[in-house]
Amino acid sequence: MPRSLIQRISPFFIARIEQNHKLLWSSFYSSSSALDEASSSESSQFSSPSLDAVHMTDNCLKRMKELQASEESSEGKMLRLSVETGGCSGFQYVFDLDDKTNSDDRVFEREGVKLVVDNISYDLVKGATVDYVEELIRSAFLVRHVILFGA
Repeated sequence: MPRSLIQRISPFFIARIEQNHKLLWSSFYSSSSALDEASSSESSQFSSPSLDAVHMTDNCLKRMKELQASEESSEGKMLRLSVETGGCSGFQYVFDLDDKTNSDDRVFEREGVKLVVDNISYDLVKGATVDYVEELIRSAFLVRHVILFGA
């Protein structure tokens, strides 16, 4: 009895999904040092990013350090991420340089760079990663969210 079309193409789709999943997780670690750091954790197993924190990529850290070094007025400034209503999906991300925190802010720090998120925006960005990209038409900070798959 011949196999059905679904049975014949299933292995192809499964392999493609696994490949995309690996690419997704590798995007959180933009350098081999981050992978080495994750692999040498106490459990010595690959650990995924925390779903309660807001993470920063190496490119984000590099750009913030450049901004802080370029002007004396930018020294000690923190990157503030907030979510406002508007945009096609109902929300848009706003990035600012700020030198003070409010009582309802959450501060995430890595290598001396601080990312500040207000409590309301935090619920919409927890588990996300802030990246900095340079393209031909723009350079910007971006928010990348983790996409979870069911087991």
